[in-house]
Amino acid sequence: MKFHFLKVFTLSLAMVVFMACDKDDDTTEDRVTAEDIAEIKTIINSGEWHVSYFFDTDEDDTDNFTGYGFTFNVNGVLGATDGNAALSGAWSIAVSDADDADDVDFNIVFNAPDDFEELSEDWHIVKYTQSKIELNHVSGGSGDTDYLTFEKN
Repeated sequence: MKFHFLKVFTLSLAMVVFMACDKDDDTTEDRVTAEDIAEIKTIINSGEWHVSYFFDTDEDDTDNFTGYGFTFNVNGVLGATDGNAALSGAWSIAVSDADDADDVDFNIVFNAPDDFEELSEDWHIVKYTQSKIELNHVSGGSGDTDYLTFEKN
């Protein structure tokens, strides 16, 4: 009886150890590299986009951009319009660290109004498709993470 208990215990312990070491392949993130920059630029230059999600520090501010269409022009000019007001900013995609080709930033700059200034960051490209670009930014001060998603209209 003692031997049977020891055998079951050893087998159970081995299963726990193997399961704890299992790698979760579903959470693997493809890294955006310098090689992806040309493709992302081609995608973002085509058509009009809208903000489908914007989380700033501790709240969802997506509604601040409802009705605005964004155009990312080849010359680096970023336009935003809601049919009445037209705003102009700048954008670029570049490797931000000369020593690390995998450190690619999606830069956005708006000087006004305040809601649009909140978009002015050096965003990290998390994921992209032909119709969606997901970005995040970790604040250097507080360490909070902001999230921004553009979807093609």
